[in-house]
Amino acid sequence: MYRVLLVEDEEIIRHGIRHSIPWEEFGCCVAGEAGDGEEGMRMIEELKPDIVITDINMPVMDGLAMLSATKLKYDYAAVILTGYSEFEYAREAIRNGVSGYVLKPLNMNEMREALAQAVLESKNISYLRQKNRKEAKLKQISLLDTDREYQDPVVQKVLEYISEHYRNKIMLSDFAEELHYSERYISQKFQKTVGTTVIEYLNRYRIQKALELIREKACPLSEVGWEVGIGEYKYFNHVFKKYIGCSAKEYQQMA
Repeated sequence: MYRVLLVEDEEIIRHGIRHSIPWEEFGCCVAGEAGDGEEGMRMIEELKPDIVITDINMPVMDGLAMLSATKLKYDYAAVILTGYSEFEYAREAIRNGVSGYVLKPLNMNEMREALAQAVLESKNISYLRQKNRKEAKLKQISLLDTDREYQDPVVQKVLEYISEHYRNKIMLSDFAEELHYSERYISQKFQKTVGTTVIEYLNRYRIQKALELIREKACPLSEVGWEVGIGEYKYFNHVFKKYIGCSAKEYQQMA
């Protein structure tokens, strides 16, 4: 449900709006009411509404001042209520990001239209917030626990071998040949110490390197899989999506 805050100094108008709009039909609920811009500003900070419906001309602090002080920070959709004499103020408010206005005396059909527009804007705001959070998370993603230090010499040698040879085809037999231990011993030692298998760690290491290459635009996307030892693009993209949750192309567009 989209949370709506009503800010209007005339109580009869405020209550008329509250009880004349079928809020649930729009996926909304009235989260609070305020009688002037200063009270409205406090309630915006407290309630963080999705939509604010506000009069312009109010005591203590007018509606435009309240919107100017809060809209950018709290990123809500706004509808203003205005008389004909304040129409220029309404146009200025629209230029500053208000989604719509309703002229007084209020027409409830116009109020519904303005609310529908505000709901649409709220949906867009919500979508962009989620998109931005996802992008920020993906840009900071780390598949490796780089803060941990492993004292076991066998594990250290496996990690060193991966960092030096990840671009090449690697099998467990390669570690056995390099370290002069059995594959079983290396696998058990590594999994017990690191908490995952050698092959799983290798895949994560390769995808982490792929993330760096994509962010730095170090090579064409079609070549990234080869650069990190995974191979042709179709299979690389399959592995990439498994670990990152989106395709390599989608990540490139976000990076």
